[in-house]
Formats: sequence, structure tokens, C-alpha cells
Amino acid sequence: MAGHSKWANIQHRKGRQDAKKAKFFTKAAKDIILAAKAGGGNPDDNATLRLAIQKAKAVNLPKDRIENAIKKGTGELAGGDLAEILYEGYGPGGVAMLVEVATDNKNRTVAEIRHAFSKHGGNMAENGSVSYLFNRKGVIVFLKDKYTEDELMEVGLEAGAEDIIDDGDSFTVHTAPADFMAVQQAFADAGMEYESAEFNQVPETFIPVDATVGKKVMNLFDALDDNDDALNVYMNADLPDDLFDGED
Repeated sequence: MAGHSKWANIQHRKGRQDAKKAKFFTKAAKDIILAAKAGGGNPDDNATLRLAIQKAKAVNLPKDRIENAIKKGTGELAGGDLAEILYEGYGPGGVAMLVEVATDNKNRTVAEIRHAFSKHGGNMAENGSVSYLFNRKGVIVFLKDKYTEDELMEVGLEAGAEDIIDDGDSFTVHTAPADFMAVQQAFADAGMEYESAEFNQVPETFIPVDATVGKKVMNLFDALDDNDDALNVYMNADLPDDLFDGED
């Protein structure tokens, strides 16, 4: 059942980048606004909002900013007029890339995203030409030094998990979007602490790249991720394990 997802190094790098920038507050607030806008402001009835609030609390977004973001999403406060857009493109080496954004100015954002692709050796693509290479999944990550694969399988499979992936230092549990909250809750009820739990676009296949191309791909990834309107960036690059050796 287990296999190497080739995603851990990308996500680890992304986590380190996010930890260095104050922008994660803005991202967390936008996630809440979009969730409340789509499904209402009551987290008990809106699983997506409940997850967005969990993630906001994990990055210590203040309570008043969480509450204001919910109100913006429901229209009680101004500032909730955001459009959620998925941009598609290719990076160096033919790596497929998706960029999820939330913006109040589509023209500005698409120009900035297109510039980032062009500057770093990539190009934007038509809608649907890249997204079919990815599947939206619930993704729950556990450190290996806390739990065994058998322990995760015992709880996860009974709750509806699809797969458990060996990612080197961690195990990644994949779920269908509809089963995500139930699986997450099952782990919580079992007292099993995870490192992260979120929805991701998971590649169906990965493109191996060498260190030279990998660095170019990551330069593009970082440029896209640093965009003020970007919520998430995904790609199907199989990066060399030692690409980030020596980095903080």
C-alpha cells in the first residue's frame, strides 16, 4: 500500500519558505473568507471553513482576525470580494504547475503570474491542459518517529482513507475530499497527532529532474508562491533528495 510520493521534498521546502514570511497570515485569512463565502459562516455546518480555521489557528492568526475574515466571507464586513482562480502552466524541464490564487484584481494577478512564469523559464497554459495531471485529495502527514504504518492503517482505513504513502521521514495519508474530515477526526479521536492536514492537488505522476533543472524549477516555484495573491502552488517535479542540502 505504501509508496514514495515524491512530494515530501517540495512540501518541506514550501513549509520552510512560508515560515520565513508574514504572508501566511494573509493566506490563512483568505482561506477563511473563501470558505465562508462558499458555505456560510458556521464551521459546524461548513467543513471547509472548519479546516481553514484550524490552519489559521496553527499559524497563530489572532482570534479577531479569524472572526473578521468569517464576516467578510459572509458579507457582514467589506473586503470579501475575492475571486478564486486556478492558473496552469509548465516550468523548466516540462514540469506541470498549478497556482491557486484569491484576488480582488484578476488583471493584476494574471499579469504577475504570467511574468513569473516567463522570467523563470516557464509558460502559462490553457485551462485544463495541466490540471488533469493532478487529483484533489485530503492529505494528512504524520512523522515516522511517532507512529508506524500499521498503526495509521488500522485507524485510517476504517475511517475511509485511500492510501498511506511512505515519504521518507513521514507517512502521508490520502483521502477523497468527501472523506477528509471523517478521517482527520478518526485520528484525533485515537489521540494521534499529525503534522499537517489540508487539501492538496496531488500529481498522478512525477517528472524526474536533475539538480540543475530542479533549482530552476524551485526558483519559479518560489516566485509564484511569493505572489501576494497565491494561496498554493503545486507541481509534479521529482526533485533530487539532496537539492536543498546546506540550506537553512
